[in-house]
Amino acid sequence: MNCQKDHFFIDPSVTYLNGSYMSPQLKVVEAAGIQALQKKNQPWNILPMDFFYESERLKKLFARLIHTDNSERIAIIPSVSYGITNAARNIHFNPGDRIVLLEKQFPSNYYIWHELAKQHQLDLHIVRIPPTLKQRGKSWNELLMQSINHRTRLVSIEQVHWTDGTLFDLAQVGERAREVGSLLIVDATQSLGILDFDQSKIKADAIIAASYKWLLGPYSIGCAYYGEAFDQGYPLEASWMNKKGSEVFEDLLNYEPDYKQGAARYNMGEQSQFIQVPMLARSLTQILEWGVGPMQNYCKGLVDLVLPAIENQGLWIEDDGFRANHLFGIRAPQGFKAGLKKALMDQKIYVSYRDDAIRVSPNIYNKESDLIALVEALAAYIQ
Repeated sequence: MNCQKDHFFIDPSVTYLNGSYMSPQLKVVEAAGIQALQKKNQPWNILPMDFFYESERLKKLFARLIHTDNSERIAIIPSVSYGITNAARNIHFNPGDRIVLLEKQFPSNYYIWHELAKQHQLDLHIVRIPPTLKQRGKSWNELLMQSINHRTRLVSIEQVHWTDGTLFDLAQVGERAREVGSLLIVDATQSLGILDFDQSKIKADAIIAASYKWLLGPYSIGCAYYGEAFDQGYPLEASWMNKKGSEVFEDLLNYEPDYKQGAARYNMGEQSQFIQVPMLARSLTQILEWGVGPMQNYCKGLVDLVLPAIENQGLWIEDDGFRANHLFGIRAPQGFKAGLKKALMDQKIYVSYRDDAIRVSPNIYNKESDLIALVEALAAYIQ
């Protein structure tokens, strides 16, 4: 796969290595958004079927991306917190049940579990980050597996840690969760669209993903997968669109008690999202055309080329096999000098700073020269 920078709006003077913060916009996604925006200029041409057709197409694309053939299990959501809360309010806990989380995982996948643990006297078990950098990812995966015991009711984690890209073996976690009768919820926001996610192997009970990062879509929309455990649940919203027969507008006053099959009950209100849904559908179409595997391999090629320079400077990066190549942390064992953040900004090198790591997140719009520019800039600020 070659560099695809021409498909994006990126200033050539900018070194953008911050896709985990927010992706730049695809040109075809902008075009889809403009076309959708203009559609409301003539509302008489928006038919009842249009309230459902594009969102159903989006669900099918998302289902393909996570390797499931059942698009009825997909819901359209506005945010990760919304998707997680839909699941959380439909899990029955008993006092003493264990919830397993990762230390310092993203707040949207922490706050709700913290609140439930207080309300129901649950064991909120945080799998701590290993204290040493040596084989850190391997050790963290082992600690995660050890924490899942027969008191565990829920494991709710990320595929890659949002601060530094530590990779977790979800297939192994899913198998262990099923052994002990636990549910598995995955916040895939920092991986889906750039790292393979095979639901046929992972068998997660819920998968939540916002679109504005690696799905290359707009802000305030995302998709979620809900498995059989949530088929009879109570959604956050009692939207008329999620009820059986809602496509027939003439019958809407024949109030329907039953929801549509699968995850439809968990769709956000006004799921049609006439602008955002077509934009996200177009970005997923492009990702599926490129292929997630080739995209991740492209990023791996970039990292492999600069890895010797990173290590020669005494900087730390997670071991291959326990890190993502589209999102990884660079650490200086003795820390970085003051002024680094400003120096990078002055050179128009854009990364993130999470915990004690420089979070680097390239994509297929980057070239080797972008990573080289970053590594050379870091060299002057190592303690």
